[in-house]
Amino acid sequence: IMQPDIRDRDFMYRLIIGQLHYDGHTQLALDLSNSIGTKPPPPPSDKLFRLVSVAKQFVEDADDGRKEISMQMDNISSGIDLEFDADVLPCTPEPSQYETIFLTGHKAPVRAAAFNNDGTLCATGSVDTSIRILDVERIIARESGGDISDNGPESSNPIIRTFYDHVDEVTSIVFHPREPILVSGSRDMTVKFFDYSKMAVKRAMKTITEVFSISAMSFHPGGEFLLVATEHPTVRLYNVETLQCFVGSMPSDQHTARVVDINYSDNARLYVTGSEDGDIKVWDGISNRCVETFNRAHDGAKICSARFTKNGKYILSSGLDSVVKLWELSTNRCIQTYTGAGSTGHQEHPIQAAFNHNEDFVMFPDEQSGSLCSWDSRNKDRKRLLALGNQVDRFTGHTLATRVFVHSPTAPAFLTGSDDFRSRFWYKKHN
Repeated sequence: IMQPDIRDRDFMYRLIIGQLHYDGHTQLALDLSNSIGTKPPPPPSDKLFRLVSVAKQFVEDADDGRKEISMQMDNISSGIDLEFDADVLPCTPEPSQYETIFLTGHKAPVRAAAFNNDGTLCATGSVDTSIRILDVERIIARESGGDISDNGPESSNPIIRTFYDHVDEVTSIVFHPREPILVSGSRDMTVKFFDYSKMAVKRAMKTITEVFSISAMSFHPGGEFLLVATEHPTVRLYNVETLQCFVGSMPSDQHTARVVDINYSDNARLYVTGSEDGDIKVWDGISNRCVETFNRAHDGAKICSARFTKNGKYILSSGLDSVVKLWELSTNRCIQTYTGAGSTGHQEHPIQAAFNHNEDFVMFPDEQSGSLCSWDSRNKDRKRLLALGNQVDRFTGHTLATRVFVHSPTAPAFLTGSDDFRSRFWYKKHN
């Protein structure tokens, strides 16, 4: 009879600590956590306040209270949501359990990579100006055979397309959300559209000529528009059909240095930019006006990446300070800081932070150690490292720095690209 009561009280205490942490009373939350022995301490969460609000309404009007509870439960996303799931335990494999199951080479460093929306294809882009599209199903099918190289019969080779139409380094690639189109950006100051449904085509079907090198791109979820960031503070928005270009009307909205990352939210209401000026900006997806700026988001360090969570409530960012942060849009503040990377020295090159496919874990390659750092996204608990590099054996890891890192949106898999001219497909094998 006593056991449920003990568990309920423990749950209540965790809610109190999480609420204190969320409201900015960090030391008080830690003292209380240590006092009653909750290990690990709960992450910041607004859950207690919301439960009290719902309970209050429930007491005042039973029917309305039930509706409110139902409505809030409907809002729970498949990804991270600290308002509801602060105590949820990860149900997916830790990143340290992934291993390379496919290895392919370019003729120069690999600096761009992407997955399509359903995770069935991925692509890599290189300083050698080439782009390769890989079939993920073929990669996984070959895994049982033990051959991780790109040798083998053509029918089972995961590399299904190779494109050559740039004259300088490929810096960014994105898949169209609805059509069989891959878009690439380059240091040659062009954006190119490739139709990968056609077997024999090696050249772009459409080209946008810019006046600066391309640094990042993001497709509107509907596919009609493409955001383009260049080595310039002002973001461009292109109509994909007409190639007409739009820029924000207010100069004061813009960054003051080049934009290095740009990403739409899943519902396209907002997009986010990160810049070398150290700021992260949130933009209205309709008016193209800046609606929020996180100044000196990483204590003045240059921003490396910024992207929305699946539910659009948070932004995950990384900086050259080797710190990863989670920002809550409703309160415009950082509510989680993932630390531990960069302990052997700050990074020199920008690298992306990412969630795994269901947002259980945050992942970030550490440049100095050559390892992948990962954390429980909800409580910042550091997980075991995964060695991305091995100076001795090219088959077990990159031999030079990892320069690009993207995780599959649907499966326990990620893609890395390195200055060692190789890209590696990492996957958690089924035991």
